[in-house]
Amino acid sequence: MRYLDEFRDHGLVRPLVEELHRTVDRPLRIMEVCGTHTMAIFRHGIRSLLPEEIELVSGPGCPVCVTPQGYIDTLLQLARQPDIIVATFGDMLRVPGSGGSLAGIRAEGGRVELVYSPLDALALAREEPEQQVVFVSVGFETTTPTIAATLLQAAGLGVDNFSILVGNKVMIPPLRALMNDPELHLDGLLCPGHVSVIIGADSYGFLAEEYGLACAVAGFEPTDILQGILELARQVREGKARVANCYGRAVRGSGNGRARQLVEELFMPADVAWRGLGTIPASGLELRPGFADFDALHRFGLSMARSPEPPGCRCGEVLRGICRPGDCPLFGSGCTPARPVGPCMVSSEGTCAAWFRYGDSR
Repeated sequence: MRYLDEFRDHGLVRPLVEELHRTVDRPLRIMEVCGTHTMAIFRHGIRSLLPEEIELVSGPGCPVCVTPQGYIDTLLQLARQPDIIVATFGDMLRVPGSGGSLAGIRAEGGRVELVYSPLDALALAREEPEQQVVFVSVGFETTTPTIAATLLQAAGLGVDNFSILVGNKVMIPPLRALMNDPELHLDGLLCPGHVSVIIGADSYGFLAEEYGLACAVAGFEPTDILQGILELARQVREGKARVANCYGRAVRGSGNGRARQLVEELFMPADVAWRGLGTIPASGLELRPGFADFDALHRFGLSMARSPEPPGCRCGEVLRGICRPGDCPLFGSGCTPARPVGPCMVSSEGTCAAWFRYGDSR
């Protein structure tokens, strides 16, 4: 606990840390399934405060990282067409495909525009009606409602040069897939805060009921994360798995029904590929037939590419929680933020990027 006094709010953190050290009496393996949690844990040095018995591992909570290589290659194919403008968030810009990246295409003169919301992409389409604008639609339940709202607005305005390359995913099916993975052994799950605002804390009930896994929904401040970890430690010690909502100021048990209804109006479940996890039934989304004209694949007569992951890259295993970034032979030498091989080293929520930037705070 030698780093405790470095915390600005150490007066609040200290009791949580001391209680953790009193509570933990055996090795615990806890997974955080949120890229924002991963970065917050490293940025705040949370690992340095925990009992040695607690091991934190990162799961598939970074939407850019779990996007398969085939999606990236399809995106690059679109970006190389002269009459298409690709609008994307910054995290996707440098993700390497089999033959380059969006950043490389942009440097060569291709139209790749950075946007801060899907509405920015729609505005770009209205400003340049002679060009086709494709928005890179990658994300979990947190961002999908805003994309659905943007598509409804595009339909209402009659904008016919706007489409999305659908790469949206949902969180519950991969969690079940992880629980059925014989290589992964967990004692607790730090559930994602942002996603839980939409789907609700009750969505994780099956993990406690069917798998006996301790669960806690947590926010992103140091005290939030430590409260979540302490709750998991208490559940394990008591032998009573449940779903605890430690983020009540933002998360309700039932979530945000209006946001889910909006998504269901435009999207339907689809079997999609996840980097490192393979194809998981009903783990992604596709546009309903009535909105197919906004699907870039449909509009341009393409199909999603099937591409292998980069040779030697263990990003998929990192996402499954069965290896650490440092176990990858490319980490820090063949793969760095300046010259990434896999998306886990690129995204601001990527586990490899966090390890490279902050190191193992143990």
